[in-house]
Amino acid sequence: MGPIAIADPVDLMPTGIDTTTIVERYQTMVYAIALTHSPTRNDADDVFQEVFLTYHRKNPPCEHEDHRKAWLITTTLNIARRVAGSSWSTKVVPVDASDLGDSSYRFDNHEYDELFTALRSIPHEYRTVIHLFYFEDQSVDEIAGVLDAKPGAIKMRLSRGRTMLREVLSKEKDHG
Repeated sequence: MGPIAIADPVDLMPTGIDTTTIVERYQTMVYAIALTHSPTRNDADDVFQEVFLTYHRKNPPCEHEDHRKAWLITTTLNIARRVAGSSWSTKVVPVDASDLGDSSYRFDNHEYDELFTALRSIPHEYRTVIHLFYFEDQSVDEIAGVLDAKPGAIKMRLSRGRTMLREVLSKEKDHG
């Protein structure tokens, strides 16, 4: 008889985990996706809260952590899309610039600021795959599963997204 393979306990977590544990484990990922896909920081905060409130209410059955992570990513993207396209976001005009609040997010590092700004400037379908691939360390196959797309389509989006990022960053460098 060969060695017994023992699965990573995180991969086999039971369905009924309390929401606090899930928030602690996935808060950085959910907030980063929300921030990348929301027009303002306040909207990202709303998306973040709505994702975990939805998780708590629905308590989706997840057989393994990859499924839970995919559920959270998909839900975050859907809620961010809904918030960005809401009539409030599209029709409300601030009286003056001070009404905008802190709509931008700043990093301690100027290069991160430039990259984040460039990432937010490309279309959502490219932004999503770039974020999931580089910041969430998802494979092309995992991204394809989450986004319900073929791996070839994901590779094409990654390639086009990289090209768009290069163009945006080179324009900023030329003008900065």
